[in-house]
This record gives sequence, structure tokens and C-alpha cells, in this order.
Amino acid sequence: MTTNESDEPSNNSGTEIGAGLFEENMGPSSALAHMYRGEIHRMKFWRERLDRTSNWAITLMAAILTWAFSSRNNPHYIVLLAIITVSIFLLIEARRYRAYDIWRSRVRMLQQNVFALALDDSKGVVDEDWRQKLSEDYRKPKMKVSLEEALAHRLRRVYAPLFCILLLAWVFQLTAYTPSAKWPQSAAIEMIPGTVVTGLVVAFYAGIFVIAYRPRTWHINGEILPSDVTGWDYSRD
Repeated sequence: MTTNESDEPSNNSGTEIGAGLFEENMGPSSALAHMYRGEIHRMKFWRERLDRTSNWAITLMAAILTWAFSSRNNPHYIVLLAIITVSIFLLIEARRYRAYDIWRSRVRMLQQNVFALALDDSKGVVDEDWRQKLSEDYRKPKMKVSLEEALAHRLRRVYAPLFCILLLAWVFQLTAYTPSAKWPQSAAIEMIPGTVVTGLVVAFYAGIFVIAYRPRTWHINGEILPSDVTGWDYSRD
């Protein structure tokens, strides 16, 4: 008795259609190229969202400072409102950076272990388990950096100079721009003494600079380098 081939159960139900897609005999270049291009597109989209947040922060800061110094009758706490506004944008941008890093870390994984190897295979891959890690990240995407690390990165890159400008503007307004009272009395806000206001500002700036510049192990994949200028000579790395 013969068995018809059509009666045999099929092991390929379509659920594992991706098995072996990136193996050598399947010609993985095309599939990898499409995957890489998709990751680049998503990374670019989130990069643009970061830039928009920074642009809004700088624009609003400039507008508030312009109004604050437009008249000597304007209160000094307008500059403090600018500090609060920029802090809100910093938090928003740090959250967006954590999402951006999801796509960027995947792109770096492919660059380090696929394209770098294709260009020069003498050094091998950077991470032997890159396929397993990337596969797991596609199954269960997760953040790669903490909120504090994202805050530190954005402070170093963009927001620390902005906060320094705001601090100098506030001190200038309290000293040279408001000669009728002496600091710290000139820093008072209604019933809040100037010493308390000054203490809060000092504590805030101490906090953000500790977050930005304390020693830490960076988990951002390839973003933080010992020097931003590395050139093309990697023989001493």
C-alpha cells in the first residue's frame, strides 16, 4: 500500500518561515540590507524628535531671556521660570533618547558585527553573541540605558551649557541689573527669603552637574568615546 505524498503532514506551517533566512546558502545580503535600512529609518525618526526638543528648549529660553531683560521692572524669577522650562524639555528629551537608543543600539550591533567584518575580517566580530542578543531584542524590545544615564548624556551634549547661560543671566540680573537691593536679599520671591531661593538654585545645579559628570560605566553602545576626535588611525587602539 502506497501513501500519497499529499496525505503526509507538513512540517512547514509557515510559522518558521524566517528560519535560515540569514544563512550563507540563502544569500543574506538582501534581507540584511532591508533590515538595516529599516533600523536606520527608525533611528533617524527618533533623532529628529530629539533635535526638535532641543530646538524648542533653545527657542523658548531665548524668548524668556529677551523678555526678562527688556525692562528693569521685570522680576528676576522670570529667569528661574526659564530654568524650570528647560528642565522639563530635558526630561522629555531624556525619555526620547532612551527610545532612540533602542534603534541606535541595533544599528551599531549590525555595523560592528556584520559590515565591519565584511570590510575587514582580520579582527573578527565585536560580540560573538550578537545574533542571539539581536534576536531577543526583536522578540522583547527593552531600554538599554537608564533615565539617569540618558539625562547625563543630554546634559553633556546640549543642556549643561544652556543651564550655565541661565545661571549667569540670573546672577547678572540680581547683581548688575537690580542695583536697588543686594544679593541674597535681591533673590527673594514674595514671602520666600533670598537665601532660601539661592539655596534651592545651588542645590538644583549641584544635582544636575553630579548627574552629568559623576564617574559611571556607560551603557550607550558606541555613543560615548574618550575623544570625539579619533581620526582614521586605529593602530594604537
